[in-house]
Amino acid sequence: MEYDYVIIGGGIVGLTTAWKLASKNPRFRIAVLEKESALASHQTGHNSGVIHSGIYYTPGSLKARNCIEGYRQLLSFCQEENIPYEICGKLIVATGKEQLTQLDELYKKGLANGLRQIKPLGSSEIKDYEPHVSGLAALWVPYTGIVDYTAVSEKIAVKFRELGGSIFLSSKVTALKEKGNTIEVITPDKTFLTKFYINTAGLYSDRIALLSGKRLSVRIIPFRGEYYTLHENRKGLVKNLIYPVPNPDFPFLGVHFTRTIKGTVEAGPNAVFAFRREGYRTWDISLPELAWSLSWKGFRQVMAKYLRMGLAEYYRSFFKYAFVRELQKLIPEITANDLIPGGSGVRAQACTDTGKLADDFIVLENKKGMDILNAPSPAATASLAIGDYIATMCCKQVVT
Repeated sequence: MEYDYVIIGGGIVGLTTAWKLASKNPRFRIAVLEKESALASHQTGHNSGVIHSGIYYTPGSLKARNCIEGYRQLLSFCQEENIPYEICGKLIVATGKEQLTQLDELYKKGLANGLRQIKPLGSSEIKDYEPHVSGLAALWVPYTGIVDYTAVSEKIAVKFRELGGSIFLSSKVTALKEKGNTIEVITPDKTFLTKFYINTAGLYSDRIALLSGKRLSVRIIPFRGEYYTLHENRKGLVKNLIYPVPNPDFPFLGVHFTRTIKGTVEAGPNAVFAFRREGYRTWDISLPELAWSLSWKGFRQVMAKYLRMGLAEYYRSFFKYAFVRELQKLIPEITANDLIPGGSGVRAQACTDTGKLADDFIVLENKKGMDILNAPSPAATASLAIGDYIATMCCKQVVT
């Protein structure tokens, strides 16, 4: 089982990286290893399907550059491969006076990122876009869209296989060992010998990096986002996508309304610390993983810093009426009876040893491998650009 590249993780970032590498050189022998029995099973398959515009990200950052370029590539790919998507636009709504300055900052940031068609709205203009929304001011972002990222991932996997690539499901990586000028990537059933490994393991990306002997200044901390779904007869309250102005001190976007490509309307998510990395339900607990998170000095600092916000998120998780009150800031006529329990997702958020939640992608590289340690939203939107970025860097390391 000898390869030029072994990619660990079969989510959308791992798959796009594999396809981009294969496209750059058809002689590359490339394998993707996925521990689940299906591709795109975690962050990719549990997100809300939003095609992000890039308005939130610091100009010049990896997130900003890759989101904007990835957006262009994603739309082209969907058109070429007949994957349903829709550019429907979204409102970012200021509901309190303290949010007006931040809304203006978002407008400037969007312009700096090349989003020339974003439009500031006054209170009376909001109804022209979302008749049921109430706010002091808003930004109209016409670039935002919706898509099914699992469908995108499956199509990318097909194209990767057409170029000779191999995908191994149910292949959990348990060890990485140096063997001369190569790396042994060990799973319970097989050992893969590779010149270079690429770690796109998402929620377990830090654990994979540690297998290679790296000393890390970050750890992945899982945050669960929980959704409600609007009843069929109340979907008319939401025309497209409706977001609040995000808290600049908290790396989450706040509860919002999202129309999906499948025809539903989701409300959420909140952001609560998950007691296991793949803890999609409230009482999903792994004591070793919980201890791993709590033992990280950086996360303990984060807990102290965001204690009030964190408790508020848990309160909304346990008490539906509190979740509804947050949604009513955007659509006052929403009631608890309009909402039915929906799905959830877990975000792989990197936390530094200095107590910061990383706000950009983190890429660590050495002569035998590369680790992608912080690729939450907008990684799905940006995935084709991220795949290009990683593939270009990795091509320098392997000569066939």
